[in-house]
Amino acid sequence: MTSGARRKLPLWAETIVLLVVAVVLALVIKTFFVQAFYIPSSSMRPGLVVNDRILVEKPSYWFSGTPERGDVVVFEDPGDWLGPSEDSGPTSLPTRALSAIGLYPSGGHLVKRVIGVEGDVIRCCDEQGRLEINGEPVDESGFIAPQRLCDGPMPGGGSCRWEAGPVPEGSLFVMGDNRSASADSSVRLCVRPGGDCDESDAYVDDDLVVGKVFALAWPPSHARFVSRPDAFADVPAPSAAE
Repeated sequence: MTSGARRKLPLWAETIVLLVVAVVLALVIKTFFVQAFYIPSSSMRPGLVVNDRILVEKPSYWFSGTPERGDVVVFEDPGDWLGPSEDSGPTSLPTRALSAIGLYPSGGHLVKRVIGVEGDVIRCCDEQGRLEINGEPVDESGFIAPQRLCDGPMPGGGSCRWEAGPVPEGSLFVMGDNRSASADSSVRLCVRPGGDCDESDAYVDDDLVVGKVFALAWPPSHARFVSRPDAFADVPAPSAAE
C-alpha cells in the first residue's frame, strides 16, 4: 500500500456513516421539500379516503407563494378542530421515530380544500346549489361527494343560506370535499345572531399551512397526482367582485 492510499473504514463504521447521512437527508427533505401524511377521516371523500398516504410539497408556498383556491392543503390544527382519533398520529415507537424524520406519514394535521383566500366572500348557495365565490358560482361536482340539497353544508342545522367573509388578511377559508362530514371552516361560522361565537374561528392562518398535497402515494391501486381543479379558474379577484 502506498502512503497516499486511503485507509478503508470497517464495515460497521461505513454502515453507521451511511445511516447518519440517510437520516440527515430525510430530515432536510421533510423540513424543506416533501413530507408524508395520512388521511385521518372521511372529510375528503371521494378523492381521499381514511388511511390514504399523501405527499405534500412545500416549495410552492415559499417566499411570496400562498395557497390558491382549489388547492388541497395540509395545515396544523388552528385550535380544537381535530378529534382524538385524528390527532393521535403514529403510536408505536418505530413508526413515531420514522415519522420524526419523514419516513412515515405524520398525524395531528388536517387536510382540506382551499375555498376562499384573503378578501374573498363565499355564499351558499345559488339556485343550482353551487357555492358562490365573489359572486361567481363554482361547479364542484367533479370532486366533491354528492350532497342532498346544496354544495355547502348547513351550519348549526340551518339551511343552505349562509355567507362567509371577507376572508381576513393572511387567512384561508377551507372545506372538506365531503361537505356533510367535515369539521371545517363552515362549521365554525357565526350563523346565529347573539350566540357565543368568534368569527375568526372559521379561518385558518396562512402560517399554519404545511404545504400542498401533490400526490396520493398509497395504496398503489389508486395512486395518482393531485392537482388544482379548473372549477375555480373563473373566480374573480375580490376587488373585481360585484
